[in-house]
Amino acid sequence: MDDMAFKKGTTTVGLICNEGIVLGSENRATMGNFIASKKAKKIYQIDDLVAMTTAGLVGDAQTLVRFIMVETNLYRMRRTESMTIKGIVTLMSNILNGNRFFPYYVQLLVGGVDYEGSHIYSLDAMGGLSKEDEIVSTGSGSPIAYGVLEDRYHDGMTIDEGIELAVRALHTAMKRDSASGEGIDIVTVEKVGYKEIEKDRIDAIRSSLS
Repeated sequence: MDDMAFKKGTTTVGLICNEGIVLGSENRATMGNFIASKKAKKIYQIDDLVAMTTAGLVGDAQTLVRFIMVETNLYRMRRTESMTIKGIVTLMSNILNGNRFFPYYVQLLVGGVDYEGSHIYSLDAMGGLSKEDEIVSTGSGSPIAYGVLEDRYHDGMTIDEGIELAVRALHTAMKRDSASGEGIDIVTVEKVGYKEIEKDRIDAIRSSLS
């Protein structure tokens, strides 16, 4: 069995901004009270302008990531265009719902940009699908992160403001949730492309919060 299969515990966040979306996560993975990894990858690019965060069992999440990446690549090859965000999350919802007796223990955020605009959807282990209009957080540290997000989010937020708020929410959650910790990963998706934010920039924002 994959040694990552039972690593879990996390905080992830997503924000809709005026030019696109921001997704973020911290890097700790736990097995009960044991810190199994300090460099867990929880954000994946699954298409040119689509990204996904994962919370829950890492082995299950990695399996879903591999599956959906294959499906989006095949769709682009056959149709010569990318699948819409709604199409991707509907497919994932069907997969999760179809495995309800042996479920994937995951909670996912899928966000990106298509011809209809910017979108973030949340999915639960049973395939429940919700479209998020502003902010969202998943994982064990999400109640703490929500407090920061709801207090500081505003309409028309820029990508730069979204990056700073995502870091602030994750940084705060990491102080109180034992299953969240170590570093922070932030990605943005705009019409111009997918971007991973530099560690130096993230560290500078965190330093200003201390």
